[in-house]
Amino acid sequence: MKSYYPIAARSASNSWTAPCRTTRSLELGVWKFFGTWSLGFGALLAFVVLLAPRATAAPASEWENSLVYLEVTRKAYEVFQPWTPKARTVQKNGLVIGAREILTTAEELSDRTLIRVQKGGRGKWWNAEVTWIDYHANLAVLTAADPTLWQGLKPASFTRGKPPKEGLQIVRWRNGNLETRKAEFNQFLVEDARLSFIQHLQLEASTDMQGVGWAEALIAGGKVAGLATGQSGNNTRFLPASLIEPILSARKAGKYPGLGFFPFTWTPVENPSTFKFLKLPGDPRGALVIDVPHSPKIEPNLQPRDLILSVDGFDVDNQGYYKDPELGQTIVENLATRRKFAGDLVKMKIWRNGAALSLDYRLPKLDYAVKLLPDQTFDRAPEYFIAGGLVLQPLNIPLLRGFGEDWKRRAPFRLVHFTGEVPTAERSGLVALTSVLPDPYVIGYQDARFLILDTINGQKISRVADVTAALQKPQNGFHTIEFLRGDNLRRIVLDAEQMEAATGRILERYRIPAASHIEPSP
Repeated sequence: MKSYYPIAARSASNSWTAPCRTTRSLELGVWKFFGTWSLGFGALLAFVVLLAPRATAAPASEWENSLVYLEVTRKAYEVFQPWTPKARTVQKNGLVIGAREILTTAEELSDRTLIRVQKGGRGKWWNAEVTWIDYHANLAVLTAADPTLWQGLKPASFTRGKPPKEGLQIVRWRNGNLETRKAEFNQFLVEDARLSFIQHLQLEASTDMQGVGWAEALIAGGKVAGLATGQSGNNTRFLPASLIEPILSARKAGKYPGLGFFPFTWTPVENPSTFKFLKLPGDPRGALVIDVPHSPKIEPNLQPRDLILSVDGFDVDNQGYYKDPELGQTIVENLATRRKFAGDLVKMKIWRNGAALSLDYRLPKLDYAVKLLPDQTFDRAPEYFIAGGLVLQPLNIPLLRGFGEDWKRRAPFRLVHFTGEVPTAERSGLVALTSVLPDPYVIGYQDARFLILDTINGQKISRVADVTAALQKPQNGFHTIEFLRGDNLRRIVLDAEQMEAATGRILERYRIPAASHIEPSP
């Protein structure tokens, strides 16, 4: 999935903004102007025609019974005070796709507490629930038990074959009205998913509609061409129908195992000497594998220094691109999700040790746990453990995001250093000391923060659950907490007998409801 080849960073804004309402004031200004100067009727008519809005490719009324409005309330947790959940409510769009089924994006559906559906843009709300969700694909299907919701609603259908580039429109409910705006196709690109570390196909289009990114429907020729996932300026990203439709079809048939991905790292090859070193005859070609993660979930049938010459019959050039019959020149990551799912075989032709080889590469299933620092922890309350004032939390990407959008630079390097690494038999994860709540029990350690635990009482710590077991075995009446090398503070020693009383004081003084929260192992 990963490549050394630079990928442009996505900047998406999902903020709702009020639609522009300037047409009426311009109309009044025109009448005043022509009334004052007494110009001819023909000139007046021509000018008014110029001001009239452009005709849309399809009447908005065609979509009134296929689009719904959603309101989602969910629990949002304070990153560094995970014992304080707050309610968060967002509005987004839904698309009727079948009998009692509504499709939307998975974003903002984790830890949901209430989902409501509204049709017609206003009026009554119906309670709904999620029947299926895939965060990696950023898709979810909802339903509602009340049969009155479905009266008059009409399922939409998706475009098939070559993704459309012409006649694109964005349609959504906004302030009780069905808003339709033209969209201009920009490009297809393979880039980071919204909620996952996978890279998959996306469609980019420009539009003057603002606040897009909440599953608005992109339509072409009376069919759905994509769902919006984010916006930067006037440029909007969409999940294309060519990605969505195969997933929904496989789910409907009960044969959707989840998305697969390429977990290895490759690099483009520019220098001719590299091909000479690899003893590859002919023209420069192929993507060079430079790293293959060692994981029990991934078959190790690729090796560093392998040159990937073709994937599923598509020749790969020395930049890591292939010629897609529908998209043109496309980066090779797309072949992991191009009508493929986890467990499917991808046929590769590679060059290894001076000879061509053919191999069947089985796509591993996308799993946030394939990394030492999981990218997401959806539908799980954040774990923590308070021990005498020491606040211990799992080290993961959601925690690092607490440092802000530029967390890769702002977070302590000793934490960011572990991003991208894979779990090992010795250590399946990491736990960090994120803060120390002041108390006489921890005097001298109150400034310690963002240190990675190595052991407690001699026991290796990979999960918060390990802390509980380790604290049951003090050594000579003391708890000894050691941190990984490279940190200024290497060790904390605390009186074991006083820890319970100190923890009780902390909970009372800081009004913390519980000393710990540990999720069951998945």
